[in-house]
Amino acid sequence: MATSSQPAPLTSRRPSGISRRLLLTATASAMFVTATACGSAVNTAGGSSSDGLITLSMQNPDSRTQDPATWQLVQEFNKKHPDMKIKLEGQPVDQHQQRMTIAAQSGTLPEIFWVYDSLAKTMVKNGDLLDLTPILAENGLRAKFAPSMLAGFRSGTVQYGLPYQALITGFYYNKAILDEHGIPVPVTFDELVAAVKKLRTAGVVAIAQGANNSSFSVWAFLTMLDRFGYESKYRDILSGRAGYDNPDFLRLYQHVEALAKAGAFPTNMNTQTYAQAVASYTSGKAAFLDAGIWEAAKIQKSTVGKDTGFWAGPTFSDGVGNQKLVMNVPSAPFVVSAKVEQDKKKYAAVQAFIQFYYSDAGQKILVDNAQPPVTTYQPDIDTTKNSVFTAVLAEASRPGWTSPGAQPDLVVSAATASAMYDSFYGVMGGSLSPEEAVQNVQKTIK
Repeated sequence: MATSSQPAPLTSRRPSGISRRLLLTATASAMFVTATACGSAVNTAGGSSSDGLITLSMQNPDSRTQDPATWQLVQEFNKKHPDMKIKLEGQPVDQHQQRMTIAAQSGTLPEIFWVYDSLAKTMVKNGDLLDLTPILAENGLRAKFAPSMLAGFRSGTVQYGLPYQALITGFYYNKAILDEHGIPVPVTFDELVAAVKKLRTAGVVAIAQGANNSSFSVWAFLTMLDRFGYESKYRDILSGRAGYDNPDFLRLYQHVEALAKAGAFPTNMNTQTYAQAVASYTSGKAAFLDAGIWEAAKIQKSTVGKDTGFWAGPTFSDGVGNQKLVMNVPSAPFVVSAKVEQDKKKYAAVQAFIQFYYSDAGQKILVDNAQPPVTTYQPDIDTTKNSVFTAVLAEASRPGWTSPGAQPDLVVSAATASAMYDSFYGVMGGSLSPEEAVQNVQKTIK
């Protein structure tokens, strides 16, 4: 799952047109007290070797269920390369970020790992990451990527990262619930508020959200931030020439407050986890779910699969710039420890895994797990059996709609990203005013 989530944990692009034989071209992501505590957060995913030649460290403690595409890719690689076995491990996002920070400082980074791009940029400045340019030059690998998929993970001439998965986010919606209450799929924010009020009157949860141990789960709201000019503002904000607490962003947070007051969110939002929010949607108890493409397969298999559509989120009459935006970007990158170059066997294993991951066979595994490819691989998709996945891809490829270059939380520090998540949930839950929310984020920017 791209948790940025993220979890799923997972950056930009756009073909158009979905046919029965769908051709998709994806174009464009408490400091541990002791080493023992750090180690206790690590879970080696079931089926992977405990003594692998190299380690792949991810942002999910249980990749087999939370990120089955990556888990299956590792299993297939290990079958093909028993002499290069990969150990797959993972921790929750925040713990993983902290662990990678500590490992970089102590010179103990795993060979390959997932990390937020903001931390990767710091690591490459410190010489902690391998330049992947030579690996991309082998077997025509670079040609498999649209240039935009690689550009975001380059620093000068150094290609320090590669796209992990595509990150398409927004709202899933239950067409049966909306139809039952005479509600059309919203287009504008005002239409969303009207839908929320009607659902609340009927006693139906409007938007499934879960903040407990999953404050990152505000993907649709991060896209709304782009509809208020985030992409054109964030560089100035980070450099100090502008502030996060600007009138445009404040206006968005006031809209979020209005949505909350209309009754958009469940009363247990602050105590339920993201996984529980997903479960409430898949059991037919909520009309909308804030999530991304990584949930398509799960939703398809649920009782609401046949009734599910996907929506990029509302447009705003008082927004800033282009409103026809859908978040369809490269997720946070895979990066490689610079120390790998010192060990020929490990370098060969990393090289082989990267070649496999981005091969057509590897990308097919992504597609088979309802993840779009991150290369120019063009899969065949049975749209009747994969209606949810198809709905997400159709929304991502709407004619006239474009994507930001990156999800807003992936271009800032971990502290600022965390503050952004908390700012949205604070307003949604009523613990922060819009003014306090934007000011709290601004305080983390130095």
